[in-house]
Amino acid sequence: MNKSMLSTMAFGLALTVVSLAASSAKADNTAEATYKAKCQMCHGSDGKGETPTGKAMKAKDFASEDVQKMSDADLSAGISAGKGKMPAFKTLTPEQVKDLVAYVRAFAKKK
Repeated sequence: MNKSMLSTMAFGLALTVVSLAASSAKADNTAEATYKAKCQMCHGSDGKGETPTGKAMKAKDFASEDVQKMSDADLSAGISAGKGKMPAFKTLTPEQVKDLVAYVRAFAKKK
């Protein structure tokens, strides 16, 4: 390989890395926006469920062991189909649900 080809390959690799990082940041921002629109009213910005509505509905603390030990499939089902007093969010796409599950998982790290 000549120097020009190596430079071109390095540039392509750098573009790929930047693109993946931007895509990940966009998913985080999208999940945050979805959380704020659909979940924050009950679960609060900190995920603890200590909002007036959350207390009345007995919303779970997302950082709790009970929530964090749930499987991704169980969390996804709870978001999509609802559970207990939590309403179903049937209008969310599978990708939005997946992103919300990851967002919920992040609350354990903020504990």
